[in-house]
Amino acid sequence: YKEWSDMNCTRTPRTECGFPPDAQKRRWTLVLRVRAELGNLSSPWVRTAPFVAERDTTLGPPKVNGVSVSPDSLLISVSPPFTPEDGDLLLYAVSYWENTTSPTRKKLSESKTLFQIGNLKESTLYCFSVRVQLSIYTGGWLQGRQSAPECHRTALS
Repeated sequence: YKEWSDMNCTRTPRTECGFPPDAQKRRWTLVLRVRAELGNLSSPWVRTAPFVAERDTTLGPPKVNGVSVSPDSLLISVSPPFTPEDGDLLLYAVSYWENTTSPTRKKLSESKTLFQIGNLKESTLYCFSVRVQLSIYTGGWLQGRQSAPECHRTALS
């Protein structure tokens, strides 16, 4: 639209303002204009670069809710760092490795929030990290941040 909408963020000492609910659309291109004011003085308006949330956002890491161990596997439960919309396609990219002096990383990709890393050695310490990926309208993937590594020992049979 060629019109400016007020964000209810005027004459405030804050340096941040949230988007109003009607502007929280992933695929909208938003341009903001800002200026500084001091008493009766004000700077010229400055426009930001265009912002499209689905393109310009960095997703946080997924939350690891729990890990169940067995002698040969780890069962991992995760949740995304945001509430998905209907039709969203999320993939969880998992890196895991045996915690040794020279670990070899292995990867798997899952679309479910409950998945298993299998074919592991019993009573062995394994570490993993998870990243979420969101399929976007341009056909690519919006990459999330990697979760902090977690280590768990498989059970003894």
